[in-house]
Amino acid sequence: MKTASFFAALAVVAVPGAVLPGAALAQAAPTTVEPMVPAAGTVLDVTAEGRTTRVPDLATIRAGVVSQSSTAAAALTDNAQRMAKVLAALKRAGVAPRDIATSSVQLSPQYRYADNQPPVITGYQATNTVSIRFRDVAKSGTILDALVAQGANQIDGPNLSIDKPDAALDEARTDAIAQAKRRADLYAKAAGLRVSRIVSIAESGQDAGGPAQPMFMMARASLAKDSTQIAPGEKDVTVTVSVRFLLN
Repeated sequence: MKTASFFAALAVVAVPGAVLPGAALAQAAPTTVEPMVPAAGTVLDVTAEGRTTRVPDLATIRAGVVSQSSTAAAALTDNAQRMAKVLAALKRAGVAPRDIATSSVQLSPQYRYADNQPPVITGYQATNTVSIRFRDVAKSGTILDALVAQGANQIDGPNLSIDKPDAALDEARTDAIAQAKRRADLYAKAAGLRVSRIVSIAESGQDAGGPAQPMFMMARASLAKDSTQIAPGEKDVTVTVSVRFLLN
């Protein structure tokens, strides 16, 4: 009798169409495309980039002094004296101390190589480089000329950027949403549907008009016949958004 009761219980569980309380609850729960957002149509995901432009108002340039001598001490001494003149020139030009930072100080031996012979030290090279931010881009070329005249013989830059990009980024965000909505309307019309609502918005990337790959040049006072010109041009400020739409 116990065995018969056991198989009867199994048969009840296996009856097609029988629904347990837990299964009934699962079937009653609505399917969603996002938490708490009921799916009542077709889901469309759009990625769009918004864009605006600004004229860069900040230039960052690295200026350095390279000195060579037969001894390490002599190379460092000469380098320190010439860098002091460069820093003094920056101060006279009105560059604030907060906009001047040492980038690197290096001292390295110089070698002479010959076949089947060990390298021979012939002298030492000292390098001191400072990073300078120019908040008046138009004047940066003239200041560079003054630095070269005072002993700077290595210039790396300029890196042009936007000092305060928040307002420009907001413009790009507004444009990105407009681009996403326009594209969603296009897809909906092509599919014979209409855009019902936006389900979610996520910002997936931005470019605040920061510095691009810098130029590099070596400069000497004897070669600086004309004043150096820095042309700021324009920079793109972009924001990328991912927007999920519900179409009906």
